[in-house]
Amino acid sequence: MMTAPGAEIYYEVRGSGPPLLLVNGGDGDAAMFGPLADTLATDHTVITYDPRGNSRSHFTVSPAPQRIEEHARDARLLLETVAAGEPAYVFGTSYGGMVGMDLLVRHPGRVRALVAHEPFVIDLLPDADEWHALCQEVYELYEQAGADVAMQRFSAAIGVEGPPPASTSGLPAPVREMLARVHANMETCLAYELRSFTRFRPDVDALRTAPFALVIGGEGPETLMHRVTRTLAEHTGSDVAGFPGGHVGYLTHPADFAAALRTALGAAGGTAVPGH
Repeated sequence: MMTAPGAEIYYEVRGSGPPLLLVNGGDGDAAMFGPLADTLATDHTVITYDPRGNSRSHFTVSPAPQRIEEHARDARLLLETVAAGEPAYVFGTSYGGMVGMDLLVRHPGRVRALVAHEPFVIDLLPDADEWHALCQEVYELYEQAGADVAMQRFSAAIGVEGPPPASTSGLPAPVREMLARVHANMETCLAYELRSFTRFRPDVDALRTAPFALVIGGEGPETLMHRVTRTLAEHTGSDVAGFPGGHVGYLTHPADFAAALRTALGAAGGTAVPGH
């Protein structure tokens, strides 16, 4: 565990080599990166963690609306704890991509290269007000009918399927345990993150000159996530690279995703990534 302002942060470290920080978003935790991290740990020191308020990372103060900047501070503290000042490769997905962007802008010396996978920066869209209204609607639905109903509405609106229920038959016990934690994390996501995180607006001018790669999944350009990613790419002048498996391809296609991640990190950092 790592002590941070207002939270105790659970993290895991595997492998050896150049540090690589994997940052989840939404209701995810470190276990969702398990297969990907195992693959990458052959030649990297891979750092995974549960974001504050999720799973095993507990608030030590009364819960309040979260900010991307707070989560980026957690990421920086983890790098200081584990990487001993060595610049790290960073991969962030969804909210985690936004955390990576803030970390890169505020602490460029800590980041060797960043890949932001489908970052949910809806505030850059011309119809951002409509999406913010949806987030408020989802929050109110959560208060009235609970997390499951609210997340169904949200997932349908943005075109991304949620994880299967922990009760799904045939799943290994560790996967069922992870899915149970993720399901419980929906409460934190809906109550304290969705409306505030989606107000985050990255410093696109700073990102335009930074080592930075934007990537999309494989579900098709019609989803909101792809639209947001392409809009951010236009603002920053970054290339868009394809990754397998859609929004959670890192979990469903870990070997292919690891190969694509090595390529993207090498392109973003301007040098070859070990193992590629």
